[in-house]
Amino acid sequence: MEFLEMIFGKIGDLTWGWSLIPILVIFGCFITLATGFVQFRFFGRMFRVLSSANNSDDPSRISAREALLVSVGGRVGGGNIAGVAVAITLGGPGAVFWMWAVALVGMATSLVECSLAQLFKRRVDETTFRGGPALSIIHGLGKEFRWLAVVYAICLIAAFGFGFNAFQGNTVAGAVQDSLGIDRLWTGIALSLIAGAIIFGGIHRIAKASDVIVPIMAVGYLALALIVIVLNITEIPGVISSIVSNAFGFEQAVGGGMGAALAQGLRRGLFSNEAGLGSAPNVAATAEVRHPISQGITQSFSVFIDTILICSCTAFIILLGDVYVPGAEGIDGVALTQQSLVSHLGAWAQYFLTGAILLFAFSSIIYNYYLGENALSVLSKHPVSLVLFRLAIMAIVFVGAVAPGATAVFFFSDPMMGVLAVVNLLAIMMLFPVALRLLRDFRAQLKAGVDRPVLNPDDYADLDIDRDAWRGTAN
Repeated sequence: MEFLEMIFGKIGDLTWGWSLIPILVIFGCFITLATGFVQFRFFGRMFRVLSSANNSDDPSRISAREALLVSVGGRVGGGNIAGVAVAITLGGPGAVFWMWAVALVGMATSLVECSLAQLFKRRVDETTFRGGPALSIIHGLGKEFRWLAVVYAICLIAAFGFGFNAFQGNTVAGAVQDSLGIDRLWTGIALSLIAGAIIFGGIHRIAKASDVIVPIMAVGYLALALIVIVLNITEIPGVISSIVSNAFGFEQAVGGGMGAALAQGLRRGLFSNEAGLGSAPNVAATAEVRHPISQGITQSFSVFIDTILICSCTAFIILLGDVYVPGAEGIDGVALTQQSLVSHLGAWAQYFLTGAILLFAFSSIIYNYYLGENALSVLSKHPVSLVLFRLAIMAIVFVGAVAPGATAVFFFSDPMMGVLAVVNLLAIMMLFPVALRLLRDFRAQLKAGVDRPVLNPDDYADLDIDRDAWRGTAN
């Protein structure tokens, strides 16, 4: 075990330790410039998906809106509550500024990786599509790169399917026990059974569940933060000034100054919004849309919701309160957010936060499961393997919930996610000319007066795309 921990520790050092975060940021800036600031040019179009019930006019298929909500449910998790608090504790208020910055850059990265996933998706049946970086590698780069897709699939299953689901189960059980006094065993049983009831229904049931859960949790948390902001409206200018000043080292909040703020903001921001990590494209590919760029724009909006909206809620709840003391030790994570909320609104707020954590974590569990299922399809298409995987997820959620130290067993999660991100970035770099081609096509149609651009598969006959997946779009 010590040897394995050392090996995975080295992998973590080689990825997250010093190289991956700067590469993700630099690559995001490159995409932003190369695409002419695409995330800002199409920002207005992002909101269209909220009012679009289903792009295909077929309720049995996954709509762009449902794919958005599944990905938001996955991106938004414990990191939006505990992670932001840790970033502020270790990096000061300035960490929030750099979280915002990395999200704005990451929106472009997410648009590109999700558009590619859409282009190379495969039709499974009349109502289901499957895709993601693994299939983009196989069909975009060629069969000789299948080994790279296999590496990606294994890392995705290990990190998201197993490791992060144990963590989410642990988070829920701990929060319920601390605030409601319910034993971890009962929470673990309930969480496992409810998760099983949804994941055994596949992506369609996951999408329907997310369509209910995500709006409730996101709107509820936003409303709570808005109440806090209104109650402290006169302090908002001071808080924003503190965020900006600390971000550039003009105001010393913690040891390390600007460096600490930059490091914590970038790290927590990337962990939260997942742009460039290769996870969200798996969900993006399930939607039936007219053009790949349309879904790329939608998924770019998911990054905005996760960091600019939800993470900012947590930041303002903490920074507008009197619980957080810059440089002080002893309280961080969920406890800091919880106590800050109580200081604003009273004891009842901690129960609301427990409910929010429960919904955030549960939406992440079913999202993480689907990422694992999608990766499994690259390794094995035997139906028994899928049933065994679903049972394994239920067991892992249960173990993570009942054993306080269970998440320590999944020490490989972060290093595996690091490898996952490296593979995904390599694929994006090699397929970036294809993404630019899609973007030029989309823009040309808009310029010609087409309000809702469509993909004509005949224009991409030189690529290994599933023409059956795009049948009817050119009509």
